[in-house]
Amino acid sequence: MAQDLLIPVQKQKVHEGRFQWPTDVTLCSPFLEDHLPLRQLATRIRQETDTRSTLSRNHLKPSTLLVRRHAGIKNPQGYRITITKQRIEVLAPTAAAAYYAIQTLRELVRIHGKQLPCCQIDDHPDMRRRGVYLDCSRGKVPTLETLKLLIEYLASVKVNELQLYVENVFTFASHPSIGRGFSPFTVSDLLTIQDTCKLHHIRLVPSLTSFGHFEKILALPEYSHLGEAVGGGGSTLCPTDRGSIELVADMYADFLPLFEAVDFNACGDEPWELGKGRSKRRAERLGVGRVYLDFIKKLHKQCEKHGKRMNLWSDIVLNHPEVIPDIPKDIVMLNWDYFPNGSRSPRTHEFVKVGLDVVVCPGTSAWKHHGTQLQNAIDNVRVVAKVGRQYAAEGLLNTDWGDGGHRSPIGTSFHAYAHGAAHAWNGGAVDDTTFTETFCYHVLATTTRAVPQLIRDIGRVSDTVQTLPYYIIGMPIAQQRRYTTGISPASPVNVLDQEIEQADMKGCRDILSALQRAIATLSKEAPATPVARLVVEDLALAAQLDTLGCRKLQVMRDYQDRGAVDTRACRDLLKTTRQTATRFESNWRKRNRPSRISDNLRLFKEGAKELERLSTKR
Repeated sequence: MAQDLLIPVQKQKVHEGRFQWPTDVTLCSPFLEDHLPLRQLATRIRQETDTRSTLSRNHLKPSTLLVRRHAGIKNPQGYRITITKQRIEVLAPTAAAAYYAIQTLRELVRIHGKQLPCCQIDDHPDMRRRGVYLDCSRGKVPTLETLKLLIEYLASVKVNELQLYVENVFTFASHPSIGRGFSPFTVSDLLTIQDTCKLHHIRLVPSLTSFGHFEKILALPEYSHLGEAVGGGGSTLCPTDRGSIELVADMYADFLPLFEAVDFNACGDEPWELGKGRSKRRAERLGVGRVYLDFIKKLHKQCEKHGKRMNLWSDIVLNHPEVIPDIPKDIVMLNWDYFPNGSRSPRTHEFVKVGLDVVVCPGTSAWKHHGTQLQNAIDNVRVVAKVGRQYAAEGLLNTDWGDGGHRSPIGTSFHAYAHGAAHAWNGGAVDDTTFTETFCYHVLATTTRAVPQLIRDIGRVSDTVQTLPYYIIGMPIAQQRRYTTGISPASPVNVLDQEIEQADMKGCRDILSALQRAIATLSKEAPATPVARLVVEDLALAAQLDTLGCRKLQVMRDYQDRGAVDTRACRDLLKTTRQTATRFESNWRKRNRPSRISDNLRLFKEGAKELERLSTKR
């Protein structure tokens, strides 16, 4: 039901009677260093009950709500809420636990308004690490304002870890050319983000590519020689070149001391060329897995040098399980799996049985989509979180990538962030079938059935069409010249060929009708909060982008079938392309730094040029 808690609690015992908010409310906590969560609660009370609130530290005076430290609660993130007819009391062993208790109270006030049911809630998380992993390296680097809004939202759903994926988007003092042209984070930026995280009891955990995914760096002439590929370049550092570990050591020295978190995600995933280029002889002698682990151990020493506990993506060692027993025991394995029937998640036990800590890592299914692949994301989180609970995983890290230029608006992932958070906190109590309604009720403050349906419609586009409108936008209709021709090889913008002859054109027509309803519905929404405005605006953009992709697919299929195009359809598509490009650019500049927006806009501009030519042919 929509009026469930968004993040379900572990245990709630309801008593007779109701607590009614008085006209003047006093919210008291003698032990919280700041009153931020109390201010959040006061705002919610005012919104739902129109009462005034006073914040106090004096627990000797009568108060409507009292938050007290209580060492008897053993889980450092656990808490107890007691609601009687006279008052509300929160017991928590830490400031973080008190913060989470107040987030639950905010949800209760949203549901019940002026009268809360008398009850006792005893709550704690299933997993101590509940994270979101945001790709900032595929073209889109969020502004500080966007990240601050994101952080407050994540904390409200009890996420306590944020990782920002960095390949080259940092101003490395020892290698200043690495981030040039990508709007990189500065030292000051990261310290500001970290301070904001701390206010909301979120750890900012550093994440830096350290082996594979070096293509943007290796595309620079001064680093090309460090690539595994014969002749230089490629996407993978050569593990047998001493210069590779020296470069990474320099990057670590510039980057890691900024972060207070002990954990560090050194990535290590997808070194595509490993053992096929300059390290081939060594790989043939020792095995690819051993060559990989030898380099990981060098990275591990660098992590120890900076007092960091290394976290590592799991894909390569699962491809070479013979090396698993030799992985240093203080490394945390990040076991990622992005499909409910994936092959990695069921192998979590292979790490556990040799004494390695594990974090399970599902995904938002937003990459390569303008919205998300919603049902896959829901099923993926449910399955992976269950495995995490089965093997007492240290945490759940919900990943949000940005393949192909990262055109997916961030607000379309907020549903997935909350869903992952709910499963990491109390997965056994999450109702996946009604979660979208619950999300809309709490985050968007809407009870209309149309909004959850439009989220589902935007989330089923690629499944319905049986191809990816995300890439259709960048594909030529008739000409052979690609829209990406001339874009720097260091750019993250790329276009994958889609087999349009296999597309479901009836599904395309059906989803276009649904997208038009979505756009019309969203235009009538008047979101009351900054988070709700961001989500609604981004959902509307996703619907418009997918509309463009689907309409272009229709023109492409028409050209494929007849060898010609309808000039009127081309003119209509040209108009849609220009309108969508304008909206996309406005949204990007509002939420993100300039970075590689020009590369993304090139796809729209080249598409418009082609449509101009086709629409004037006779």
